[in-house]
Amino acid sequence: MKRLAVLGSTGSIGTATLDVVRADPDRFRVTALAAGRNLDLLRLQIEEFRPFVVSVAEAAAARALNGEFPGVRCIAGPDGCVQIATDADADMVVSAMVGAAGLAPTVAAIRAGKDIALANKESMVMAGELVMAEVRRAGVRLVPVDSEHTALHQILASRPGDHIDRLILTASGGPFRTWEASRMATATVSEALAHPTWTMGNKISIDSATLMNKGFEIIEAHHLFGVAEECIEVVIHPQSLVHAAAVLTGGAILAQISATDMRVPISHALNWPSPGASPVPAPDLAAIGHLDFHPPDCERFPALDLARRALRAGGELPAVLNAANEVAVGAFLNGSCSFDRIAATISAVMTSWPDPHRAVSSVDQILSVDERARLMTEIELGNIGSVEEVPSS
Repeated sequence: MKRLAVLGSTGSIGTATLDVVRADPDRFRVTALAAGRNLDLLRLQIEEFRPFVVSVAEAAAARALNGEFPGVRCIAGPDGCVQIATDADADMVVSAMVGAAGLAPTVAAIRAGKDIALANKESMVMAGELVMAEVRRAGVRLVPVDSEHTALHQILASRPGDHIDRLILTASGGPFRTWEASRMATATVSEALAHPTWTMGNKISIDSATLMNKGFEIIEAHHLFGVAEECIEVVIHPQSLVHAAAVLTGGAILAQISATDMRVPISHALNWPSPGASPVPAPDLAAIGHLDFHPPDCERFPALDLARRALRAGGELPAVLNAANEVAVGAFLNGSCSFDRIAATISAVMTSWPDPHRAVSSVDQILSVDERARLMTEIELGNIGSVEEVPSS
């Protein structure tokens, strides 16, 4: 039986993970949960899965849960997430927190010798080289949970790297795939959240609408599979059934097709390297009928080029990209930033970053970059008055 600690248990990936566990209770045991402020759902999860330890955002909530569940140890705050990630009872950590907050607990879990099911792509965007170095040093398995990287993981597992010419990541195109740029500029939050094929949390839904999510996946694929940026392509595939493909040097293309359901890649990650029963049926090819593919429009979706620019620069710039994106997306969601200004704001912050090529050597350095880049983004958005309010790195 594999024992799991789930970071972000009340989010979309966390709840889907618990669905996979629920369907195969003889194979998995949940020993620890980390959530934020959705206490109603967390209470139900505690009652069902009976973890040994739980982490929440606020100390008052932890005290309340300790009173309600005397057999469960409840802790709080960022340190609580790290404790969950390094819990001695867990064999694997499902890293499903959203955003930069997932980096420190993910690295802590790796250093503690835990295998990782990685859904927190921001960790790889901010510090991919550092994370992969920690994985090699600790000798643990890191298995991606993104459907695209799961597809590549399955394709490449039996293929020597020198047989691969390039990788192809597919994107649905999001809700604005056919919109004119002028219409996209004034898109509402509800329009941007209306993803055509996936049901996701708000932040990743907006990233999918801008195609920044796909830009992040380029960076993640580079670090996970050791493939150069120029050998990673993106194609628009509205049906979201082909999740990724690899072009072999002999000219053939190997593609993975699976249902548009996150339980498929989650099940793969939790079971790896053993096979697991599929939690959902495979697509019916005859019923699908046809599959469409188109090149992305980088003028309407500049986030793709911003991500490539950050990856080519290396150093601190990918962390700057991620921080600026998180702040700009948050501003859009709260109504203080237009949709078209998201990418423009990120570009401005990246351009003004003082030393983008500075080598990354520690998690603390990345978190310092993250803090400074967030403040610079707030200035760019007009939420903070002057650069004097931004501490130096």
